[in-house]
Amino acid sequence: MQVIQAGTHKLLLLELETEVLSEIATQVGFQCRIIEGKRAVTLDLTATGRQAPLLLFDAADPGNLGWFSRCQFYVDGHTAAVLQTPFTVSNLRDPSGYVIPAGVRIQINKELPESFRMPAKQPVNEQIVYNVLFNFLGALLNSGVALCGSTILKPLAGRGDSLAPRS
Repeated sequence: MQVIQAGTHKLLLLELETEVLSEIATQVGFQCRIIEGKRAVTLDLTATGRQAPLLLFDAADPGNLGWFSRCQFYVDGHTAAVLQTPFTVSNLRDPSGYVIPAGVRIQINKELPESFRMPAKQPVNEQIVYNVLFNFLGALLNSGVALCGSTILKPLAGRGDSLAPRS
């Protein structure tokens, strides 16, 4: 990790290793394609051999109340940001525009404000990002991730016609 000075602003620059990110995804049970950019790393993830959709669900749906109470991660529906993490989530789509229910795209920001804190107010570093990514991917497979607010992201689990084609 490096600290970058940009005028009066300080930014933390994470030095994420793509091999470690790929290994984390594989350990949890995802097939991973990584695209590395200057300011972010993007992971296209597909749950290998999974019949059910990933557990990304609409928290506003009363039928999902039991899932909501068990969630460790919440996604802001307006920005698709995973709260208290440097992650942003989006749906993976097939060539016809349909949402792939066993896949997601996660973008990990490498440039963060110096004041950025992870869950439990931990200062950010690469090891903590790796640990939180491992837990987040596990939550998508096992315990659920809540999608809160009106959304640019389609829920993958729960009721409704959330997997309708893009118009």
